[in-house]
Amino acid sequence: MKHRGRHRRRRRGAALRAVLAGTALALTAAATLISTSQAGVAADPGALTPLTSPADTGRLRLREHLVPEGSLDRLAAAMGRPAGVDAVLRDTDRRLREADDCSADDRASLPVAPAVARAYCWDPADTAGDWRPASVTTSGDVDDAVRGAHRVILAGWTHSTTAGRPGERGLARVAFVNADDPAHLSYRWVLPVVPVDGGRDYRGLASGVSGMVWHKDKLLVTTTSGGADALYVYDLDRIQRTTVDAPAIGRVPGGWSAGGYHYVLPAVASYRFAAGRCSASGPPCPGALALDRGTAPGSLVAAEWTAPDGDRRARLWRYAFDTDPARPGLLATDGAGGVDAVEAYRTRAAGIRGVLSYREAGADRPSWYVGRLPGTQDGHGGLWRQDTERTREARCGADASDRCWARDAGSLSYWPETGEVWSLSDRMLFALPLAGLDRSLD
Repeated sequence: MKHRGRHRRRRRGAALRAVLAGTALALTAAATLISTSQAGVAADPGALTPLTSPADTGRLRLREHLVPEGSLDRLAAAMGRPAGVDAVLRDTDRRLREADDCSADDRASLPVAPAVARAYCWDPADTAGDWRPASVTTSGDVDDAVRGAHRVILAGWTHSTTAGRPGERGLARVAFVNADDPAHLSYRWVLPVVPVDGGRDYRGLASGVSGMVWHKDKLLVTTTSGGADALYVYDLDRIQRTTVDAPAIGRVPGGWSAGGYHYVLPAVASYRFAAGRCSASGPPCPGALALDRGTAPGSLVAAEWTAPDGDRRARLWRYAFDTDPARPGLLATDGAGGVDAVEAYRTRAAGIRGVLSYREAGADRPSWYVGRLPGTQDGHGGLWRQDTERTREARCGADASDRCWARDAGSLSYWPETGEVWSLSDRMLFALPLAGLDRSLD
């Protein structure tokens, strides 16, 4: 059975590569909708500056807080047998449309350069309201034994904090996308929740999910800026079905509800900054996240959330994942439950909403890719590749503007099997080859 699953994945991978080779999207028409004259050229953020002093690295220290196993077991016993990822993928109820079937406004949100290979727009009901996508991760980050035979994309969305129903404001939700067939992507919503009262109830995760990483059986997501919490951790084997369709989130008369969602994902841990709330002078508020499988052990990379039109220089850093088989997907801790950054830098780039660290074969240092918002907080952003020696940026148009990246761009996720980088605009989910991204940055 395991060998058949591997062969199926290889056939799908071959088919996907054929799609990338033979059906690269003709999106230049959409690109022309963006006037390059509107885009000012940003200052070069320069090379990365390593942060090595205890005063700098100490602010990055986390402390791990595990939800008691008894609380998780109590919740599972009350809600019934966990459903798991496969059950959600078999129960998808929405479809992602390919770019040719998307509106001109949707396509106009895609990068001008580099050109994307594939792109999809969401169900119009999901983009018409107060929810917005910001983060993405894929089963390309996961061991075969965990993900099974499916190809999966997870996209994190956050609701406006000022509009819509009071009960939805600030909430997070995750689209579980079945990507087995690149021409027919479908998805289902899952609501991340946090167990309370010893597992006798749960609340919705009211947080800006600007970054997420799927590693082993865990999903790590960012929390809202301004607090001591840095990350929440979810076990994807603990997805639960709700039993009551009601506006409330949590235990209700007759069972369990999640504001109309059929599935919830309870948190199993969180990481908090040891130095307190994140701030300009304290720990960095985490924004974008990504997995770097090129380090040993694998590592979680993060970029600081800063205003795109501000003058505060952002920090980039990484934490190592634990190698203990009893702690899959959790960060490496010391004897006191502390987590220290294993690498940290400062960049002059601001407004970073996507980060990726990748080391080419034979290279002596990794490259850090950062996708950033424009200073006006409107229109297309920029894409940079930085290391400790230099910076390269994607440029486009007659005036060589650096405003070439997606509109309101989200996080970045690399899929090694296919060589793709996945990301999001405010309207679409898209993929492009890492090799093409590098060519645009040379």
